[in-house]
Amino acid sequence: MTLVGIVGGGQLGMMLAEAGAGMGIECLTLDPASDSPASRVAPAIVGAYDDETALAELADVADVVTYEFENVPVASARFLAERVQVFPPPESLEFAQDRLLEKTLFEDVGLAVAPFSPVSSKEELFEALEVVGVPSVLKTRRLGYDGKGQVRLESVEAAEDAWRALGEVPSILESLVPFDRELSIIGVRGKDGASAFYPLIENIHRDGILRESTAPAPDVIPELQTTAERHALAVMERLDHVGVLAIELFAMGEQLLGNEMAPRVHNSGHWTIEGAATSQFENHLRAICGLELGPTTPSAYSAMVNLIGSVPPKGSFDLEPRVHLHLYGKESRPARKLGHITVIGPDPDTRDRVLGRVTQTADNQ
Repeated sequence: MTLVGIVGGGQLGMMLAEAGAGMGIECLTLDPASDSPASRVAPAIVGAYDDETALAELADVADVVTYEFENVPVASARFLAERVQVFPPPESLEFAQDRLLEKTLFEDVGLAVAPFSPVSSKEELFEALEVVGVPSVLKTRRLGYDGKGQVRLESVEAAEDAWRALGEVPSILESLVPFDRELSIIGVRGKDGASAFYPLIENIHRDGILRESTAPAPDVIPELQTTAERHALAVMERLDHVGVLAIELFAMGEQLLGNEMAPRVHNSGHWTIEGAATSQFENHLRAICGLELGPTTPSAYSAMVNLIGSVPPKGSFDLEPRVHLHLYGKESRPARKLGHITVIGPDPDTRDRVLGRVTQTADNQ
């Protein structure tokens, strides 16, 4: 039996381990918390992500190691890679962790991005404002996710306060673009270079946190799907990426702008558990274990709703056969992802009717 080590024991690690159990693949996680979500379904090593003793223990027993979030220290990934196969490679982590490297990579492979400028001092921020202008967003180069590490600027006068609020750390200033909608493309690449892609997904964010995803995204012309796949493949090939990779995109008419990437299974792909021939979690494991990739064809029209801060009462959806509730075993806390709900239907109208009832129930908690 193949043993996959997973750095990180959050809900993504949990769902990877659940997928592995159905494939005859054993998973072992490494997480600082003794009660991480993944520890409910798989054995765990309790240790910090930079604890070389814990990392070495994981490397000693695993056939391959992966990670479930992009803020794993690159040094830890490299430490592991000296002892065991690590997929995606540490370079994918390095580029995803640094917004400047990420934007530059997108441009290098031909994926347009919103106008931006690097900022490493207060003086550079004012210089960047002359180029990028307002409205814009000041974002830390590192350690930003779910809306963290960024401040919106509506005026030049607010710049100094924004710089202080972010801790005066290396950042980028990015123009706010008038996009029509937010999309994501999720691809997977195997050790042999084979690749596959899920249909474009439409996403709705509030307060920087993903709230709802719809798949396939409505009203997508074939050329847009082809363009998104081409850009994602170019990124994966440039990084020699193995495993799942997601790219969040801004759609402006028929133009796509790259926002950010995640070198891992992605929140907007949770619908694939019930709504695709092969889930993103299974395909990630297939890729890193050297197995043939599974088909990414949608098996239904799907939508995913994140449960943020609270969950509906037990039994809320017992009479909804098209509703699938996933809870992560986390304690309630504002802005915390506690679970998600997937709605599937044989057609968009059925899905949307059920989704309306689910959303109303979730929003009332």
